[in-house]
Amino acid sequence: MKLIRVYLDTCTFNRPFDDQNQLVVKFEAEAKIHIQEKIQNGELELVWSYILEYENANNPFIYRKIAISKWRKIAKILITETPEILKRAKIYIKMGLKSKDALHVSCAVEAKAKYFITTDQDILRKLKNHKTIIALSLLILLVS
Repeated sequence: MKLIRVYLDTCTFNRPFDDQNQLVVKFEAEAKIHIQEKIQNGELELVWSYILEYENANNPFIYRKIAISKWRKIAKILITETPEILKRAKIYIKMGLKSKDALHVSCAVEAKAKYFITTDQDILRKLKNHKTIIALSLLILLVS
């Protein structure tokens, strides 16, 4: 049985640490924890990338940084920068994605992830009909 490969962007990794007073944030945090369990139980295959590493290294909250960095060891696929990733990211930038977001998506495509998981509504809108990868919010993945 082939596992479903998923790529979680930085905002998704940070969601459980965000202020839980907003209902959507609370639900997304619960969904992220549920997905974590699926990854730890071997039901999903996690992708980690150099851009995740970079953004997490610059996380000003040390507790978050340490907790998130542990996911690198759990990831089954590690993506490093390549000319192809950078070239593809430029295409995503032309589609309107911010440069770091474009790198995340490009890394997910490089890893052949089925799902790119994010809490960023702008990314979800811009990748809505993308043919190479399925961008999903945490809540949608939870119910699918």
